[in-house]
Amino acid sequence: MADKVVATYYYPPMEVAAAELGHTAGSKLDDDGRNKRTGTMWTASSHIITAVIGSGVLSLGWAIAQLGWVAGPAVMLLFSLVTYFTSSLLADCYRSGDQSTGKRNYTYMDAVNANLSGIKVQICGVLQYANIVGVSIGYTIAASISMLAIKRANCFHGNGHADPCKVSSAPYMIIFGVAQVFFSQIPDFDQISWLSMLAAAMSFTYSSIGLGLGIVQVIANGGVKGSLTGISIGTVTPMQKVWRSTQAFGDIAFAYSYSLILIEIQDTIRAPPPSESTVMKRATMVSVAVTTVFYMLCGCMGYAAFGDAAPGNLLTGFGFYEPFWLLDIANAAIVIHLVGAYQVYCQPLFAFVEKWAAKRWPESTYVTGEVEVPLFRTYKVNMFRATWRTAFVTATTVVSMMLPFFNDVVGFLGALGFWPLTVYFPVEMYVVQKKVPKWSTQWVCLQMLSLGCLAISLAAAAGSIAGIKSDLKVYHPFKT
Repeated sequence: MADKVVATYYYPPMEVAAAELGHTAGSKLDDDGRNKRTGTMWTASSHIITAVIGSGVLSLGWAIAQLGWVAGPAVMLLFSLVTYFTSSLLADCYRSGDQSTGKRNYTYMDAVNANLSGIKVQICGVLQYANIVGVSIGYTIAASISMLAIKRANCFHGNGHADPCKVSSAPYMIIFGVAQVFFSQIPDFDQISWLSMLAAAMSFTYSSIGLGLGIVQVIANGGVKGSLTGISIGTVTPMQKVWRSTQAFGDIAFAYSYSLILIEIQDTIRAPPPSESTVMKRATMVSVAVTTVFYMLCGCMGYAAFGDAAPGNLLTGFGFYEPFWLLDIANAAIVIHLVGAYQVYCQPLFAFVEKWAAKRWPESTYVTGEVEVPLFRTYKVNMFRATWRTAFVTATTVVSMMLPFFNDVVGFLGALGFWPLTVYFPVEMYVVQKKVPKWSTQWVCLQMLSLGCLAISLAAAAGSIAGIKSDLKVYHPFKT
C-alpha cells in the first residue's frame, strides 16, 4: 500500500501571502493561496435552493392546516424575511474587516471565532455540526419515504385503494445510504456544483407536480377547503391544537434553514470585484424569493385541496393516488434532490473533521496521503476520507431506520437550528463587526428580533418533542 501513496499532504497550507505568490501563480490562485474560486451568483443560488427547497416543502400544506389561512401564510412570509435579513448579516462576516481584501473566514465556525470568543465558539461548533447530523438523518428519512411511496403508488394502482400496501422503509434507507457512501467521496463543495444544479432542477420538478395536483384537486372539489384559523377544536383536542401549531412553526423554520452552510457556500464565489458579500446577498435574495413563491404556492394549494386533512407529506401521504406514474416521477425527483441536498449539507462537517485530523496527525499517510485506485480510470483516494465518510453515512442511516418520524423530526430539526444558527450568531457577529453601540436603536431592534425567534424556537421544539413522544407509543424499530 505504501508504494502507492502519491501525495504526502492532503491539505495544503491555508494561508499564503499574496506577495509570495508571484504573477504567474496569481492567475491560478486567490489571495489566500487556494485554487481560484469560480462560483457566481447563479451557482451560489443553486446551492442555496438545493439546501432550502427540500423535503420541508412537502410538509407545508400540513403546517398551514394547523395555522389556517391567516396565520399560515403570514408565518411563512415572516420566516422568509427573517432568513433573508439574518443571512445578509452573516454574508458580511465572510471577511474580517474590508469586504474585498479582509481575511477570509472559510466556515461558519471560522466566522464565529473571528468575531466572538470563548464558550460561544464551542457552542456554535456543537450546534452547527449536530444540526448537520440531524439534517442528514431527516433527509435519509424523507428519501426512503419517497422511494416507499413509489412502491405503494404502484401497489394501489394495481390492487385498489383498499389494499393497505404495507411496506417497510428500512430497505429504502439502506439503498439511499449506499448511494451516499459513493457520493460522499466527492472531496469538496467546488466539485459538487453539477450535483447541486441537478438537485435544484429536481426540486422545481416535484414542487411543480405537487402544485399541479393540488390545483386539479381544488377544481375537483369545486372550491377551496380550509378555514381562517386552521384545524378546528373537536377534530383535535385543545392541547393537540397547541402542540400541532408549535410544530408547524418548526416545520416552516426548517423549510428556510440554510444559514449553517452559508459561509461555506460563499467561500466558493470568485474573488472581487464585486465582493463576495455583495454576490452572496444577491444570491440570497434570488433564492429566498424563489423559495417563498414555491412555498406559498405548494403549501397553500395543499391546504386548499385537502383542508384539515392535509397530509404531513403532500406527495407521499397519499392525498393523491392518480395518475400514479406522475406521482412516481415526483417522488423519484425528490430522491435525486435529496441525494444532492445531503451532500451540500454534509460537506462542511466532512471538511471540518478531515482538517482537524490532518492537523492532529500530519505525518500519517493514512490521514494525509492519497492512494491510486484503478477502476475505469485511475482515481486518487484519501483513505481517511473514505473510511470516515462511509462510517458517518452508515451511522446516520442506522439512526434513520430507528426513528422514521418525518413531520416530527423535521419540526425538531427546524427548531433546534433556527434561533442559534440563523438568528443569534449572525446578529451577534454583525454587532461586533460593525461596532453597533449597545442600547442604540439598532442594537435594541436586533436583540428584540433575536429574543422573539428564541421564543418561537422553544415552542416549536416542545411541539415536536410531544409529537415524537406520541409516535414512539405505536412504533416498532426497523419494522414500521
